[in-house]
This record gives sequence, structure tokens and C-alpha cells, in this order.
Amino acid sequence: MSNSKIERVQGRACVLHGNDIDTDRIIPARFMKVVTFDGLGEHAFADDRKQAKGDHPLDREAFQGAQILIVGKNFGCGSSREHAPQALMRWGFHAFVGESFAEIFAGNCAALGVPLLVLSHADNTRLMDSVEADPAQQVTLDVARATLRYRDGEIQGKIAPGMQRQLLDGSWDGVAVLQTAGAAIEKTANALPYASNYAK
Repeated sequence: MSNSKIERVQGRACVLHGNDIDTDRIIPARFMKVVTFDGLGEHAFADDRKQAKGDHPLDREAFQGAQILIVGKNFGCGSSREHAPQALMRWGFHAFVGESFAEIFAGNCAALGVPLLVLSHADNTRLMDSVEADPAQQVTLDVARATLRYRDGEIQGKIAPGMQRQLLDGSWDGVAVLQTAGAAIEKTANALPYASNYAK
């Protein structure tokens, strides 16, 4: 399970202004008629980007290849579609930083191994200003310390304790947990009369 541990995310950042950005905007419903999540990334913020005519943050050259998305308050609110973090992850984002996140969106991110770092309004505003002034700078999110280091220093934030533990020990990855628990699963199954009888 060690390969599933997520201790830090490092890379360039992208700034997305606005509060209460909901999952319907992140991935419009018409793109959810798929069997798998493959290809969802290209449709992230499809309507917003079309309306912005190339001037949306995801389309700006300065933010291409960014791995960390900096947002405002209550990001990911609205419907509970897991396609929203899936689309953003497949666009290339591996962490989100902001003032607050919708609870279901946060849960979906935890299941994908995508950290959410919560900052105060003042710190988040300073970070946004810095990244917009220098989009080429490297930003590092340290999961264990719940900090973010950027050009102008280091910011102390918060990561939900459950998410933080799962990221650090790799237990966010359900498949990896099952693969490493084979012996324990067999032992439990053999101890259950109905399970052992069924196996015979």
C-alpha cells in the first residue's frame, strides 16, 4: 500500500476566482453520459470556458500544466456528482487549495487521493495574488504538515483529519487496501460458517 501514500503535491498552480462554484459548472450534465470517466477532463468547465472565449483560467497559457487549483469558498457545492473531481483530476489537477469545500465534493476527492487544503481568506487572497503575478513559480503542498510553500513563504492551512490520515497511510485507495488484506480476508471468511460452507 506504500505506493498509494500521498505526502505532498508539487507543481505550478492555477487561480480560479469566485465562490459557490458548483459541480454543474465544473462538469455540465451532458458530458456525464459515459460508462467510464475517461475523457472527462477535456470537458471541465466547458460552458464557462466557452463563455470566456479563451480567457478562462484553464485556457490561459500561463496556467497550462498546473497541478494545484486555487479556489474560493464552498467550492464543489450543488449536486453530489463524483464526475466533478474526476474531471478536474483528469484535466491535471492533483490538489485543491481554497477557503472551504462542499462536504460531498471533499469526500469524493478523498476517495481519489486528491488533497484539499483549507486556508484563511487573507492567506488565500495573498496566495492567489502571488500566483497570478508569477504563474511559473513552484508551489508545494505538504500533507503531513498541512502547509503550502510558495514564492513568498509558507502558509499554514488545515486538512480534514480523516483525509489527512488516509492520504498519508494510503488507505484512501480501496483497491490497494483490499490487495494487501488478502490473508486477513481469508481468515475472516474461514471463521464464518456461512462463508466457509459457501466456499465448499
